[in-house]
Amino acid sequence: MTNQPFVGIVEVAPRDGLQSDALTVATSLKVELIERLAAAGLRRIEAASFVSPTRVPQMADAADVMAALDPQRSWSAIGLVLNGRGFERALAAGVDEINVVVVASDTFCLRNQAVSTEGSVQVWREVAASAREHGLRTTVIVATAFGCPFEGEVPLSRLADVVASVAEQHPDEIALADTIGVAVPTDVRRRVEVARDAAPGVALRCHFHNTRNTGLANAVAAVEAGVTTIDASVGGIGGCPFAPRATGNIPTEDLVYLLERSGFATGVSLEALIETTTWLEGVLGCTTPGMLAKAGPFPGPRSAPSVSAL
Repeated sequence: MTNQPFVGIVEVAPRDGLQSDALTVATSLKVELIERLAAAGLRRIEAASFVSPTRVPQMADAADVMAALDPQRSWSAIGLVLNGRGFERALAAGVDEINVVVVASDTFCLRNQAVSTEGSVQVWREVAASAREHGLRTTVIVATAFGCPFEGEVPLSRLADVVASVAEQHPDEIALADTIGVAVPTDVRRRVEVARDAAPGVALRCHFHNTRNTGLANAVAAVEAGVTTIDASVGGIGGCPFAPRATGNIPTEDLVYLLERSGFATGVSLEALIETTTWLEGVLGCTTPGMLAKAGPFPGPRSAPSVSAL
């Protein structure tokens, strides 16, 4: 037991981390990644997305991944969906909770989901009742909550309207997503406040991309603003394949180190995350963007001091 304040981490590497990688990762390796993350202590893991395989080929085996997971798992498997058909597939696959994406800007929503923002809100309305009926936890991810690659700045009034609209169907959680990694801490504090006012009583979560190297600073700002759940991807892998130059999530191991050195509990083993990052680099055949796995934790093993000749 600990008296430290707790910050939950939603691990998104199996979905958002892998979805845009050019290497097709075998189903068995995706399952192993998920199992490693669960063993590290992560209790909410975005296991797959149930989207068109022609649009996101990496997620074509979503049902197979879910089928291979332990049905008696002690953690929550999340499925991301964009429409009613995706929801039905996720339900049939046995997910424990769903992420439904609503995009704050019309242009990006049309390119990403082939509907307007209002159309994506309507999808959420249709899915919400069925999800509750089947006992699924629900999160609405408000994408481009901090900026759009096509429309630029997203006005605070627009964000408030979108958040208020999705809150009408009583999601368990609303996640503000910096889809293209443009936010800075002042944006985070301001927009968390706007979302809290627009959806009073609804738990807030944040999803930051590290495109402009501000992701970890934004995570700290979100926690300081009262957000208690942050998304992260082991190794910092991922990005949005439908937004120009939208690279990288914040690395889970870097976030855990940052939070725990700042006095927060996460319930996640930093050592296990480092081991998983090293393993993942072998799977992908490249180094990952995260820094902690390269430098190691602190305090770390003490090395003997060097002795120089006088």
